[in-house]
This record gives sequence, C-alpha cells and structure tokens, in this order.
Amino acid sequence: MKLFVPAEFNFEENVKYLLRSSNECLHRIDNNRIYKALSVADETPVIEIRAGDCRELVVRFLGDTAPSRKWVRAEVARYVREWFDLDRDIVPFYRLAESDPLLKGPVQSFRGLRTVGIPDLFEAVTWGILGQQMNLTYAYTLKRRLVENFGRSVDCEGKTYWIYPTPDKIAACSVEDLAVLRMTVKKCEYLIDTAQRIASGELSKLGLLQTGSHQAAEKMLTSIRGIGPWTANYVSMRCLRFPSAFPIDDVGLHNAMKHILGRDSKPSKAEIRQLSAGWSGWESYATFYLWRVLY
Repeated sequence: MKLFVPAEFNFEENVKYLLRSSNECLHRIDNNRIYKALSVADETPVIEIRAGDCRELVVRFLGDTAPSRKWVRAEVARYVREWFDLDRDIVPFYRLAESDPLLKGPVQSFRGLRTVGIPDLFEAVTWGILGQQMNLTYAYTLKRRLVENFGRSVDCEGKTYWIYPTPDKIAACSVEDLAVLRMTVKKCEYLIDTAQRIASGELSKLGLLQTGSHQAAEKMLTSIRGIGPWTANYVSMRCLRFPSAFPIDDVGLHNAMKHILGRDSKPSKAEIRQLSAGWSGWESYATFYLWRVLY
C-alpha cells in the first residue's frame, strides 16, 4: 500500500523524532523502517512503514496480518496519514518561521518534521496524565508498565508488538488493580475516571472536535478531574490537531527557548507571549519544533 506525501515531509526527520526514547513500547524502528501493530475492529494488522520513491510512503502488512476487508485497510491508511499529519499544508508555518528568531534555526535543522500525533484519544489523554510533573524518561517507564500489564500483545515474524489498553479495560479497574504501575493514587484515579468517561461515550474525540476550537475543547477537557491546561493543550496538539493549541506552561518549551536565546534563566510567561506573538494559528507546530531542539 502506497501513500502520497507532500513535499514538506521528510521521513527520516520523523523517524529521528520517534527514536527519542529507547523505552518506547508501541513501535520499533529498524533500518529506518517503522514497525507497529494497530487495532482495527476485530483485526490486528502489523505494519512496516518505509520511505518509497518519489514522495510516497510504503506500508506493508507483515506475516498473515493483512486485513481481510478493504475498509480496514483504509483505516490503516487513515491512521498513518493522521499519525504524521500528512494532510496539512505547513508551507504557511515555514513562511512565518523564516523571520522568527526562535523558529528559524529549528525549521532549518528539522525541515520536513511533522507534529507526530497520537490519533487515539484515550492514549493521548492518559499519556498526558502519565507525563504530568515528571521527566520524560520516567513517563516512558510508566507507559510501558501500563501497556504490558493492561494492553495486549501480538507475535509476528519473531517479534512481539503491543497494543495500548482500551478504555473499557481500565474503566473496569480499581485503584488497587493499578498498583502495579507504582503511580500515585490520584493519578490512578484520573486514569480510571478518564477511561470510564470514554468507555461510556461521555467523552469522545468527535465530541471534542465538534467544539470547533482548541479553547472550547480545552474547557471541556479541563472540567475533568486530573486534566489541567497543559494536558488539554497537549491533547489538542497531538490528537485533536488544533494548530493553535499552545501548552504555554510546558517546561520543555521553556527550556528550548532558554537554549536558543542563550540565557541562564527561562523566559517568563509574559515574555513567552511576546516571543510567540507572530505564531498565531501555528502555535502547536512552533512548540513541536522547539521541543525537537531538546532531543
């Protein structure tokens, strides 16, 4: 299966981003190829993604996991396109970055990088909760514990691939069930509450998208216990794909700005607002490129 990609897409830059943690459990990368298992209805295709010739990605189904139905193959294609944000025209972002003192360097260094997404809402929200107020290395450790204890695995061509836990699975858990994760009681409660809301249909990706703006989505998300402005904007960036989502309180964003500006201290929120004044409509991409400076 071949997918057309825009000129402003560099497969290698996106692979480099996906390599940022050696403890990632939901995909693996070997010889500049991405391997991942997906759950679509009652099928679990395992795919290999590689760069093709002439602006295309080649998606290959491994072993006997090729979908038996055309619509499942179409869902796999849709997932890959959404994962790499392939349907967005980012030329306007590159134009504004050319004259921006913070963005000019990162865009030159990582040109072709997309805001690599988390298409599944439950995964996006829970990953945001796991990462609250802790370093990225330990967040990945928590993620692996969650996936390996409550997700499911599939073996294909001598490798084991993991599927993220479903909302239904976590919704049925108690705080005691999640003790194996070695998280705070509050975080366990947040995961269960979020899972129950998604499993019941009270919270959905479609419902959030239908709010029409990241501000409205943020308001809906922050009404949920355990989800603050940072997590809401993170979800809006990487799952809902609102380009103006802006996690302005993100420590990584502050550190990247500090590094590029060559300063000893992080900028204040007022300074960040001033420095980002020209990013209107592209705050999420600006943030993602600045994050990339740190890896």
